[in-house]
Amino acid sequence: MARMVLKLASLAAATSGIYMYGNKFLDPNDFGVVRVGRAIATTAVITYDYLTSLRSVPYGSEEYDFLKSQVHLRSAERLRELCCANRGTFIKVGQHLGALDYLLPEEYTRTLKVLHSQAPQSTRQEIEQVIREDLGKEIKELFLSFEDTPLGAASLAQVHKAVLQDGRTVAVKIQHPKVQAQSSKDILLMEVLLLVVKQIFPDFEFMWLVEEAKKNLPLELDFLNEGRNAEKVAHMLKNFDFLKVPRIYWELSTRRVLLMEFMEGGQVNDRAYMERNGINVNEISRNLGRLYSEMIFVNGFVHCDPHPGNVLVKKCPASGKAHIILLDHGLYQVLSESFRMDYCRLWQALIKADMKRVQKYSRRLGAGDLYPLFACMLTARSWESVNRGIDRLPVSASEDVEIRSNAAAYLPQITRLLNNVPRQMLLLLKTNDLLRGIESALHTRASASSFLNMSRCCIRAVSTYQRSKSHSLYRRAQISLTEALSLWQINLYELFLWLKGSQLGNWVIALLSWMHHST
Repeated sequence: MARMVLKLASLAAATSGIYMYGNKFLDPNDFGVVRVGRAIATTAVITYDYLTSLRSVPYGSEEYDFLKSQVHLRSAERLRELCCANRGTFIKVGQHLGALDYLLPEEYTRTLKVLHSQAPQSTRQEIEQVIREDLGKEIKELFLSFEDTPLGAASLAQVHKAVLQDGRTVAVKIQHPKVQAQSSKDILLMEVLLLVVKQIFPDFEFMWLVEEAKKNLPLELDFLNEGRNAEKVAHMLKNFDFLKVPRIYWELSTRRVLLMEFMEGGQVNDRAYMERNGINVNEISRNLGRLYSEMIFVNGFVHCDPHPGNVLVKKCPASGKAHIILLDHGLYQVLSESFRMDYCRLWQALIKADMKRVQKYSRRLGAGDLYPLFACMLTARSWESVNRGIDRLPVSASEDVEIRSNAAAYLPQITRLLNNVPRQMLLLLKTNDLLRGIESALHTRASASSFLNMSRCCIRAVSTYQRSKSHSLYRRAQISLTEALSLWQINLYELFLWLKGSQLGNWVIALLSWMHHST
């Protein structure tokens, strides 16, 4: 009798489970045992693949390099499948890895980049639930219209276009309902798995990834923090008239719901869109460089997720000016003054090809004896180009291939370096790579103007710092004069480059050449 009752109960439970799953009330991904089991299995398979596939092949041979590339690719695909299945925090970390173009093997970055377009979507019922819980009202009470299809879905949230009762068009960012509860458990799981892998592969140094996720995820999950960041950066960079940051509607915003002014445009890496709409590609690239140089070197408050979906461009019909629209302000890095000054001086040394100072400031930033590798990681240039001067020649296709190959060849050294540098550096490296990806798509990478803008910001930042530390009026005046002269030299050099590339410049050069030959 007891056995019969048990069988009936089991059958009823199974039937209920199937029914609830079919009706989307129950998702296997909500069960910790499913998420943990999947992560453990994937980690075990990847580890076994690396241990066995390369064991009997001579290290450094062509066959070894070929097989290693195949293992990298298989492992990256397994990792991508894990991220898509477990969603949330896993996708966020996968996107971070996919952005490290010149720091990880290409097989990983190329495979994981697709996670930006494969983020999960919450259902209409889930969206309604979050809005009801956080704002205390139904969607139809708050909005005249609310588009069911999201404008975009990310790892932690999705954005819908809506119209408020007073007629204002807004973007509504809504957090996926299960992310908050799962994030801390997911990070703990990643930490345990990475520690296990490190026991098997001592050179595997990716604990920095977990540390960054621990620190940054709670901030990204607080949309009120994102709203404050948006307002701060808009005020901080108000002198850039080409920058647009959506206004925040605080009366309808919570930790999980953020209402913003609706802004639209083409993605910043869409060269065809810019050409169709009469937007100057070089101007956009130059202004984006100015924007980030100002944030990094002068203000030390840096938007750290400039992937193309978060940076839009649009031509203003009234003025004809091209605007850069900066979205998603959840992830910012605040740079300490000492770090910012060392970083400024390092970039000044890199631009001037001053190898002694490159070594000095790289070491101060934790690179140690790996300073040549650190310089290459920062600039995405070969060591030969760094020595010659990174502003002298544009990046060639062969140099780009060399850099990507080195990312695979020097992976143990790169991961050790990432573990040693200050935590502030990690998001800057990711930001650098995202910006370089945009420049590559626009065919404006490593232009002289970008380095000149960086030089200006570094000069201003260092001069401001020196004045703040000086108690002598004479010394402050001396610093200001030196700053003005340095900026004037840069302006003069920029004028020279413009003349050199213009028709007027060609006429002047031809005239001077004719006069020289005549005499």
